[in-house]
Amino acid sequence: MTSTATTLVEFRGVEKRYAAEGRAAVTRLDLTVERGEFLTLLGPSGSGKTTTLMMLAGFEAPSSGEILLNGRSLADRPPYKRNMGVVFQNYALFPHMSVAENLAFPLGVRGNKGAAAKEKVDAALALVKLDGLGDRRTDALSGGQRQRVALARALIFEPDLVLMDEPLGALDRQLREHLQSEIKRIQRALGLTILYVTHDQSEALTLSDRIAVFADGAVQQIGSPEQIYARPANIFVAGFVGENNMLTGTVLANDGEQCTIILRGGQIVRAIAAGPLALGNDVVVTIRPEHVETGQHPSSCCNAFEAHIEELVYHGDHSRVRAELRGGDTLFIRTSSDEPPAVADRLPIGWCTDRCFAFPAAGIVEASTGDGP
Repeated sequence: MTSTATTLVEFRGVEKRYAAEGRAAVTRLDLTVERGEFLTLLGPSGSGKTTTLMMLAGFEAPSSGEILLNGRSLADRPPYKRNMGVVFQNYALFPHMSVAENLAFPLGVRGNKGAAAKEKVDAALALVKLDGLGDRRTDALSGGQRQRVALARALIFEPDLVLMDEPLGALDRQLREHLQSEIKRIQRALGLTILYVTHDQSEALTLSDRIAVFADGAVQQIGSPEQIYARPANIFVAGFVGENNMLTGTVLANDGEQCTIILRGGQIVRAIAAGPLALGNDVVVTIRPEHVETGQHPSSCCNAFEAHIEELVYHGDHSRVRAELRGGDTLFIRTSSDEPPAVADRLPIGWCTDRCFAFPAAGIVEASTGDGP
């Protein structure tokens, strides 16, 4: 790995092992965090994302490897000397202190008191839109307001890096989406570098400049939200990030970039070859629900079939159709709510080759969900 002038953090061959678990929580981690970027660690429970953040913060020590900040090793630097702001899901505020006192606390630890500290507190409250609430106790605030205070406290001493561990996990959906916009606004306005941990795929796609997808203690893919969603590197990423149909089949032909698959119902599919595939290999073909064409459009698609409609669920701006292909494969389709098909209909469907991917069926990691480490 080669560092650059824009690199703030480097993980070099980092591993973390717990003797009691008998396996590595994080293994062979090589990762950089660039200055000013919003990098999200995304993965299911037990994937290693929170352990990675805790090692960077100094709350956990790597079993091997090296973590650098500004080109210097953090091995002998305690957490309070790393100049990192941390925001947790449970806020970690002092209930016996007012909002202003909570914000002033990290300043006092650093010897910043008096009028200068008050000015910083007032500016931080304005930044998170809590002007006038400095004298209020934190237990008198709503969940969203408390998370704003936690964010302001993490920013007030101008850290090199802000670490966020599932900070919005305890909030309802509407408030969570509102605070996502606020966090992104503040990050862009201040040019902050943020390392963000979440198991929420939508949150990661909304907030991030780059996403590192974790599973079994290792990074499965790292890239922009568009790259992660549109060109998943393996079957785990395809199944974990967003919704994907997964159809089973066997390779009939492969020209390197594209391959021909026969599904278990006999349908012939052309797909992008996502990995080394030999003739006769078992594969999983993925296609996202919104990429399945219906009605008059499928005849122009490379892959055109007929499906039987099993279920229709109305979602307001669209309808979600559960269909079955000949052979038993289930397919979910996202269609317009204006003219939805009827249950029991035979529906022409299809999709383009560049929208579907064929992955080796062997070595599939289960794309579970959860909010653990």
